[in-house]
Amino acid sequence: MPAVVRSARWVAAQRVRESERTDRLFFDPLAPALAGEEGMAALKLSEKYNPRHEETANYIAIRTRFFDDVAHAEVTEGSRQVVLPAAGMDARAYRISWPDGTTLYEIDHPELLAAKEEILRAQRRAPECRRITIDADLTQDWIHRVVDSGFQANERSTWLIEGLFYYLDEPAVNRILMNASRLAAPGSVLVTDLVSRSLLTSPWMQQALKVMEEQGMGWRFATDDPVGLFDVHGWDTVIKDPGEEAARYDPRRFPVQPRRSWGFFVVARRM
Repeated sequence: MPAVVRSARWVAAQRVRESERTDRLFFDPLAPALAGEEGMAALKLSEKYNPRHEETANYIAIRTRFFDDVAHAEVTEGSRQVVLPAAGMDARAYRISWPDGTTLYEIDHPELLAAKEEILRAQRRAPECRRITIDADLTQDWIHRVVDSGFQANERSTWLIEGLFYYLDEPAVNRILMNASRLAAPGSVLVTDLVSRSLLTSPWMQQALKVMEEQGMGWRFATDDPVGLFDVHGWDTVIKDPGEEAARYDPRRFPVQPRRSWGFFVVARRM
């Protein structure tokens, strides 16, 4: 199985675990099918080698809910184009009630989208919005593929770039941001997550990073200046702390912790 598919199924397996909780932050009925046996096996492996696997699981749950909330707020305010670069096994097109006229664009590698479509056909569920899939390598030129699929670059859009950038090198990160900036009209919003340089050098992360590297899912990019990263591409940026967002969702499950420097949620608005 290609590493990109394995990684996507691992994230879907994390959504399975969160959906099973009584205090869950979201419910994803398609997660078991999208994770499959491969995703659950990858999850068990990461639990074995990551001493903080529960923290990782919580982070993914918080991130999913946070991105859901940003998307919901934007479509409520009139944005009708939602773009998911590196969509993976995401099921937002199916599990969220979108306003009429919403189009969701899923961009990812051809082999991943082919595997996903096979799974979804077997589930016999209809999406809650117009769903368009675009097979493309995000490190290459993909703008024309999005436009040819009906995307209107003169209208506001909402971009959800979830769990992607740390797998890429810095030039690829900037290339994706440059392309998104060319398509995003003023007022558009982009939400993503980034990790700090201190996380990549943290001793407790080294074994987990080694296992990910061996599976073809190594982390490459980190930054301690997320505002500067987006500023050069023309975005006005707000940084959110995942721990603070978690406490806002459920203070009993996620007690307020001191602000950490290992990761950020970025909410950027196109100037």
